[in-house]
Amino acid sequence: MDLVRKLAVLADAAKYDASCASSGGPRRDSLGTGGIGSTEGMGICHAYAPDGRCISLLKILLTNFCVYDCAYCINRRSSNVERARFSVNDVVTLTLDFYKRNYIEGLFLSSGIIRSPDYTMEQLVLVARKLRVDHRFGGYIHLKTIPDAAPELIADAGRWADRLSINVELPTESGLKKLAPEKNLRDIRAAMGQLRLRIDETEEEPRAPRFAPAGQSTQMIVGADAANDRDVLETSDTLYRNYRLRRVYYSAFSPIPDASSVLPPTAPPLVREHRLYQADWLLRFYGFTVEDIAPADAPDLPMDVDPKTAWALRHREQFPVDVNRADRETLLRVPGLGVRNVERLLDLRAHKTLRYQDLVRLRVPMKRVAAFIVTADHRPRADIESSALRPSVRSDAQGDLFGS
Repeated sequence: MDLVRKLAVLADAAKYDASCASSGGPRRDSLGTGGIGSTEGMGICHAYAPDGRCISLLKILLTNFCVYDCAYCINRRSSNVERARFSVNDVVTLTLDFYKRNYIEGLFLSSGIIRSPDYTMEQLVLVARKLRVDHRFGGYIHLKTIPDAAPELIADAGRWADRLSINVELPTESGLKKLAPEKNLRDIRAAMGQLRLRIDETEEEPRAPRFAPAGQSTQMIVGADAANDRDVLETSDTLYRNYRLRRVYYSAFSPIPDASSVLPPTAPPLVREHRLYQADWLLRFYGFTVEDIAPADAPDLPMDVDPKTAWALRHREQFPVDVNRADRETLLRVPGLGVRNVERLLDLRAHKTLRYQDLVRLRVPMKRVAAFIVTADHRPRADIESSALRPSVRSDAQGDLFGS
């Protein structure tokens, strides 16, 4: 198989891994080209840094051969798909060629398990080491690590890669046992723990050798098992607190050819994946808890409104909020107010009394916000039941319900 055909097969096989990001890595440009080039081409994906820069990555598998038979995976050993395998030099050549042509700024490399976890991990590490040492490659590298691989191989991966990731795969241990019995949640968590310890050691000792400076991330498949949204968010919350993950990525289950009978026949609605990302943001940046977002009596997120709006509708007694008096934490609970707008409001109100048009000038989405706030010249009707307010908030159509 020629290199172009391998690229077509292994770039397509890599599209199911959502845990591809580049935020947090140091900016390097040892080849002196810099910038972002073409947005087209097989295997090129896009991630966004915290400052909004779009970063292009070559996203491929080393191989889609695999000794595991995970029911949800298109590349499982019993799957009837076209197989291909890059050599280490193939990946190095592709990465350098794409980089020199200014198509990409880095590499995201994952793989099926071949021969053994240690052998697979050795091949992944060898790609990164060759790029860094032999070719002095200064671009971004994200390696998918193998939980069962020897600790010294994981350590070596962190030496050359900017970010490492280990997929937790499914939200619950029962789901993993059912759909991927060859994988062990204890091994996955242990590997995550090792990564956290090494990352922490590097941060505490400035002279220590660099180790995965962009941290670690993971991915969960949503909708392949019976886990509800509360289960998913509880797992994410645990991972963030215990392992200091930079990101948890959510990937809606996609039906695959020749699927096992234990899998659902249809995919979950994509809006579920979207709602989980919104809920994840609330956990990380807005001070919400899992109980706030997905209480025990309503463990699945509503599909018609975002999680913050759903919380506000369940807690109408806490609204409307006076934007001239409320503290930062209270303002962050208002639907439609993000972290940046809250900071702007706090700065502005130190100099003047906020009025409705002040928020409009700050580009606050008033169609979503107006029903939940008070300004010097605006107060919504307080007698509107949540059930009556919900359709207006959902449609983002401002009307008489919001008052003036």
